[in-house]
Amino acid sequence: MTAIEKQLLDRILVLDGAMGTMIQRYPLEEEDFRGERFASHASSLKGNNDLLNITRPDIIFEIHKEYLAAGADIIETNTFSGTTIAQADYHLEDAVYDINFQGAKLARDAADLFIDKPRFVAGSIGPTNRTASISPDVNNPGYRAVSFDELKNAYKEQVEALMDGGVDVLLIETVFDTLNAKAALFAANEVFEHRNIALPIMISGTITDRSGRTLSGQTPEAFLISLQHIKLLSIGLNCALGSELMEPYLAVLSDKSPFAVSAHPNAGLPNAFGEYDETAEIMAQKVDSFFKKGLVNIIGGCCGTTPEHIAKIAELANHYSPRKFIHGTNS
Repeated sequence: MTAIEKQLLDRILVLDGAMGTMIQRYPLEEEDFRGERFASHASSLKGNNDLLNITRPDIIFEIHKEYLAAGADIIETNTFSGTTIAQADYHLEDAVYDINFQGAKLARDAADLFIDKPRFVAGSIGPTNRTASISPDVNNPGYRAVSFDELKNAYKEQVEALMDGGVDVLLIETVFDTLNAKAALFAANEVFEHRNIALPIMISGTITDRSGRTLSGQTPEAFLISLQHIKLLSIGLNCALGSELMEPYLAVLSDKSPFAVSAHPNAGLPNAFGEYDETAEIMAQKVDSFFKKGLVNIIGGCCGTTPEHIAKIAELANHYSPRKFIHGTNS
């Protein structure tokens, strides 16, 4: 049993909050994203937050420390778009290994500063900006912008770098297409077999709207069934919805999942300006329902959340017992 599995049996673990929201607090310009290494790069790089692992590591390191100080047990690497597929938009495929390695190392170094309780680093693996299940061409339903093997190869490179950088867990998150997630899982297991070592894996899907389905059309139960043949540390939901709207779908996973269940909802829904208005106090009050109903083992925040949100949620989580699940199922 790994250290994080032992912790999950005893308490609710707290995941950190949004990285992008925190980066937006800094007045960054094109030069911040370029640094010395990419000063002459042909494409605009502003907005490529993952690149800051290389060009402004001081900012990413500070954000990690803020979340740890707020009480986060698990911090995510700043590598959500760290695949060759996603970085192709910036013509930075060659920088992918360094983005992930440095992202993992920054989080590892920050976590190791906090020795009051066990802290864990989760390698963030996003869905990429392509889907393997849906055609982007309405005139050609059979067309796919990416193949399973292309996704698998891209994820494999990311996983290698994250492991080299020292992550404890892999977090395949914001899953809108389960086939993409399966490519990531396939890649991870190839790396595990080659290295003769396996890391715990967290999966987190996204219910895109009030239809209660992922973008590729799955209900939460179908999402679970599609993935439960694989040994997972946890399965859960993140993004798109605030706590209230997420709760009924989370309840389905909680009822059916043989694994730990995670949730990191947004700070409500975005306003007309794309900003999130839900304060730390309000979000904590809503998340309290998750705790009272015994729905979760891991709790954190997604878009719009900050260390203030995580501090309030962590304070609440300390007063509740974790959701009960059968440890070792499918092991």
